[in-house]
Amino acid sequence: MAFGQPRIEYKTNAQMRSMHQAGLVLSRALDAATAAAAPGKTTKDLDAVFAAVLKDAGATSNFLGYHGFPATICTSVNEEVVHGIPGGRVLADGDILSIDGGAILDGWHSDSARTVIVGTADPEDQRLSDVTESAMWHGIAALATGKFVGDIGNAVDDYVSSVAGKALGILEDYVGHGIGSEMHMAPDVPNFRTTHRGPKIRPGLCLAIEPMLVRGSIETAVLDDDWTVVTTDGKRSCQWEHSVAVHEKGIWVLSAPDGGAAKLAPFGVVPVPIP
Repeated sequence: MAFGQPRIEYKTNAQMRSMHQAGLVLSRALDAATAAAAPGKTTKDLDAVFAAVLKDAGATSNFLGYHGFPATICTSVNEEVVHGIPGGRVLADGDILSIDGGAILDGWHSDSARTVIVGTADPEDQRLSDVTESAMWHGIAALATGKFVGDIGNAVDDYVSSVAGKALGILEDYVGHGIGSEMHMAPDVPNFRTTHRGPKIRPGLCLAIEPMLVRGSIETAVLDDDWTVVTTDGKRSCQWEHSVAVHEKGIWVLSAPDGGAAKLAPFGVVPVPIP
């Protein structure tokens, strides 16, 4: 602790390269799990698909056993915002599903989430997912160009607020975080505008940026399983997440095979491989 604040772990280039290797495994596992999401499949089926990819790569899950969590991924369906536990729930046509997963390789962590719509998409659900994903990339671009961690939340909030159509809510109870030798580390990364600018962005900083948006109220509750977070009004929700590293030459999205190049191009941001 420094002056009452949790200490931030700044990584060396070699450590960040190891985190990128964990991120590549994680990306492949999410590819497989999202591809398997179809009507008639259970969320436990997707957990098994994800776990098999990690095992084949010699990686381990940073979710399984975390404070007692019983699975390798979180599967949050419809009104479930985050931390849904895979089980016997059968996916139905039109479900919106967020899959959040992590991987550890050589002691270094990665964390990423994607949303898919099972079968036929409701246009408003597709809009929710598209805006949430774009909000994440606005936040990542702000990490590349900003001075303080708070600039990320400002960028996410400004973008979401500017989107035409019915307003979407940004959850404030759940935020992004630092990542490295542990999955959840300092600093917190809000997805909304605050008066707190946060720590300065500097080389060695690695963050998981993960906006969560809802179609209704941002009020949430935790179910009796002590994990699954749901919207209290039953409206649908969405999560997207990437782990990102800052180094001397720029940024690199650790959980994207291309370092984020394709999605950051519209922002004029060119990610640079870690030296």
